[in-house]
Amino acid sequence: MQLTQRLRRRILFIALLALGTVWTLLSVDKSGSSTAGLIPAPQKGFLAPDFTLETLEGESLQLSDLRGKVVLLNFWATWCPPCRAEMPAFQDAYSDYKDKDFVIVAVNATLQDSPNDIRGFVDEFGLGFPVLLDTKGKANRLYQVQSLPTSFFIDKEGIISEVVVGGPIVEALIRARIEELLR
Repeated sequence: MQLTQRLRRRILFIALLALGTVWTLLSVDKSGSSTAGLIPAPQKGFLAPDFTLETLEGESLQLSDLRGKVVLLNFWATWCPPCRAEMPAFQDAYSDYKDKDFVIVAVNATLQDSPNDIRGFVDEFGLGFPVLLDTKGKANRLYQVQSLPTSFFIDKEGIISEVVVGGPIVEALIRARIEELLR
């Protein structure tokens, strides 16, 4: 009689476990929208939110099109002293790594900037990487940028590996992060 009771309990336990497993598999959010924007801000370990903005030349660039490359996503403005200070290091790193699946995407906080100053800034620093205009503040809101500069190091799968708020970022740190992500 004791054996039968034990067997019944085990069968009940296994059935409940199987039912729970089936319920979990059926209720998983396959659309990827379960957070519904409730993540406080893009952060390390999370997929970089996608956006599409125009370059100075009027071409569209979508962040997700850069999957397969290491991306340094930088939010900046022409009036920002730390932004100015880190641009030469960004350009040097870009020049050295652009042929090794690395790209810098510089998103100008155009709502907070003078559009007439942006072209002069790019020319002054000889920037060869894409400069995007966030004319409606969409990307800045999506990434919840609170201060400039703010930079996101994104791996080849589109996952944020590091967030750096403030600056300027020293060139040695930029290069170290690029090397880590290219491995």
